[in-house]
Amino acid sequence: MSIYLPSRLRRLVPLALLPLLLAGCNDAADTEPTAPPPHVRVETVQVQALAISTELSGRLLAPRTAEVRARVAGVVLKRMYREGSDVKQGAVLFLIDPAPFKADHDSARAALAKAEATQYQARLQEQRYRQLVDDKAVSRQEYDNARAAFLQADAEVASAKAALERSRLNLGYATVTAPISGRIGRALVTEGALVGQNESTPLAIIQQLDPIHADVSQSTRELNALRRALRAGELSQVGDGQAKATLIEDDGSAYPLAGKLLFSDISVDPSTNQITLRSEFPNPDLDLLPGSYVRVRLEQAVQPKGISVPQRAILRDSAGVPKVLVVDAQTRISERQVVLGNAQGDRWIVSEGLVPGERVVVEGLQHVKAGDQVRVDTGALPIVQHNGQ
Repeated sequence: MSIYLPSRLRRLVPLALLPLLLAGCNDAADTEPTAPPPHVRVETVQVQALAISTELSGRLLAPRTAEVRARVAGVVLKRMYREGSDVKQGAVLFLIDPAPFKADHDSARAALAKAEATQYQARLQEQRYRQLVDDKAVSRQEYDNARAAFLQADAEVASAKAALERSRLNLGYATVTAPISGRIGRALVTEGALVGQNESTPLAIIQQLDPIHADVSQSTRELNALRRALRAGELSQVGDGQAKATLIEDDGSAYPLAGKLLFSDISVDPSTNQITLRSEFPNPDLDLLPGSYVRVRLEQAVQPKGISVPQRAILRDSAGVPKVLVVDAQTRISERQVVLGNAQGDRWIVSEGLVPGERVVVEGLQHVKAGDQVRVDTGALPIVQHNGQ
């Protein structure tokens, strides 16, 4: 059933309902829920002993390298080793035609026998003349001549012995042996090559690879700063006084066997103002090869009261200045500029800007800013969805 209203009353009805509609809108606005504070995870700053490490670049070197050379002239008859294999000291590597050296040796031995015969005759004559000169049977001059001939024969024997020894050495040099133990590379000559003609021809190269050396360079500025900190007591020596070394391979992984720093060079390269440091690493499987580019992390000192934060906690402004987000007692965010030292694994050493007990945001940084109220979460952070996803 419809109710008839005059036209004047029909115009007044919407005006009467307007306050009720506005009241309903205000109630809806008052009941709209507020967004919860963002979740973050923090790490409490603690003081602990930190190793001061420096990562330096350089190359691997063999501790001992021997160039095998021909010491006599001749034709190479045979190569006696397998290229790329390990050889022991004294192992036969090459055979040079020994025929001419054997002939020289036989000739020198015959010359020695002749000289010894002459010496024998001169000795007997000198002994006879010695008896006769006492009896005045021969003159003193004749005895002196016999004595001189005997001494000359002695000298010729000594010379013949030296020539025989030289020929024996040359005969031995025709068999080329390894001067050191190690891994030998490719042959630099082939069978039939004439070697040692007016020069000592290189035949092969032997390198000792276990252990292996890594030579790296460090600027004198960094080294002097480290020494001043040690003298001032800000840093202390590592446990045994010898810096520990970790080798970083070309793929960024750490070599599993630890090394040690052997020495620092005593001279500075004038062109780079850097000094060379040599470390040593075990190489039982010969995975490390000379000439390879590597990085070496040296633990050169210990900071007794050090502060570090995870690398993911560091933010940088447009000028590249590092900063962190700190949560105060009222769970509000504030920015703090910091001074970073060296990196230690996945953490940065903080020299200035933080004190023990402060809470640094390590997760959830992308969702908060200075002044925000946050909720500190000890577990995994909830997944934050954006753009309706």
